[in-house]
Amino acid sequence: MNSLQSFLAVAPVKPAAAAARLPSSRRARVSACLATPAPAPTAPAAARRELSAASRAVMADEAKYIVGTYKRAQVVFVAGRGCKLYDIDGREYLDMAAGIAVNALGHGDPDVDAAAADQRGRLVHASNVGYTVPQVELAKRLVEASFADRAFFANSGTEANEAAIKFARKYQRVAHPNGDAPTEFMSFTNCFHGRTIGSLALTSKVQYREPFEPVMPGSTFVEYGNLQEAKKVIQSGKIAAVFVEPVQGEGGIHSATKEFLQGLRDACDEAGALLVFDEVQCGLGRTGYLWAHEVYGVLPDIMTLAKPLANGLPIGVALVTEKVAAAIHYGDHGTTFGGGPFVCHAALATLDKIQKPGFLAEVTKKGEYFKQLLKTKLGGNPHVKEIRGAGLIVGIELDVPAGPLVDACLDAGVFLLTAGKGNVVRLVPALIVSEKELEQAAEVIRECLPALEASTS
Repeated sequence: MNSLQSFLAVAPVKPAAAAARLPSSRRARVSACLATPAPAPTAPAAARRELSAASRAVMADEAKYIVGTYKRAQVVFVAGRGCKLYDIDGREYLDMAAGIAVNALGHGDPDVDAAAADQRGRLVHASNVGYTVPQVELAKRLVEASFADRAFFANSGTEANEAAIKFARKYQRVAHPNGDAPTEFMSFTNCFHGRTIGSLALTSKVQYREPFEPVMPGSTFVEYGNLQEAKKVIQSGKIAAVFVEPVQGEGGIHSATKEFLQGLRDACDEAGALLVFDEVQCGLGRTGYLWAHEVYGVLPDIMTLAKPLANGLPIGVALVTEKVAAAIHYGDHGTTFGGGPFVCHAALATLDKIQKPGFLAEVTKKGEYFKQLLKTKLGGNPHVKEIRGAGLIVGIELDVPAGPLVDACLDAGVFLLTAGKGNVVRLVPALIVSEKELEQAAEVIRECLPALEASTS
């Protein structure tokens, strides 16, 4: 059996969905298997896929019944395994998005699935009124592997950042009992910290923020990397905490420098502000280090995590130092579902694999190989401005919108994301991606570059 047949033997697509067949001329183009080289394109870009009746029916129901907050890719996914996704018509795609940097171990990791199944059979939810073993074990593992002394569990990255906002405010109030506590926050251009009303106030993209103003007051945005301007704001004495991503994901794959992060650390220490590293997207192995800030040798007071921690199950966490934790008391914050035993047990299995000796070194190796491959294959194209990133968080900056290229790659069997101002192709595959799969992704992107010309003509 071929790879798709083997997959469907254990995870079949619904018969009604599988009934729609792909024309033979397209089957070779959407294969995500690298057993043979991808055929050369016969047109400037891959021909558009024809959506089946099954796909159109799902899309029609989505438009009718779901709030229209997403501009979705024109594909209906029904299954996944490893770095492959399968749509409702049985087509196979190489997944270079990993659920927006969530599925660190790919789809259907057997160890994570086994851990989840084991816990599901014993205890899924009990609330935080009592103790549960997986939550305490996960907190211990995260603390022992990081700068932190304590953990607070939530359900997502934006909730982790909301916790960090509240913890910073409470810390400052305890540190300034005379009532002169700083309450404002600073973050940076191109940043993304979430969509709830507090974290949204710290997110720089105006199209995310303006429709919901007034958001939480007291946020200042400074140019990412501009240490002198950041110091001026911090030294004002009004800043409770500085939020910064060591590597920006949604903002376009921009990496900080050691000088910048160390300068923020020094300025925060001098002013009494807290330093918060948002590693929701760039943390937990994505850069080739367990934590993205490790390479800089600079430690925060709070670090927020989420996306990859349970390999697809919803979880977030704010890791804090003891000085921050000492200011937080019973009733100051809470969550019904955060840190439940089901998701924490899956997170422990995920952490086991990411911390396995040699795993992160392989991520670094594959990331460097991928960037060099992209530079070799794409470097001569006039629309490609820069290829950057760390580990397996890589961006291709273009001088035109990236949407047409992403669409063409989807038709050719590779699923991609955009970032920045829509002009960056964001590549965040599962950390288990093979070099052959990276080679395929690079080749398909190269083949589909003519779609950029078509979009500007």
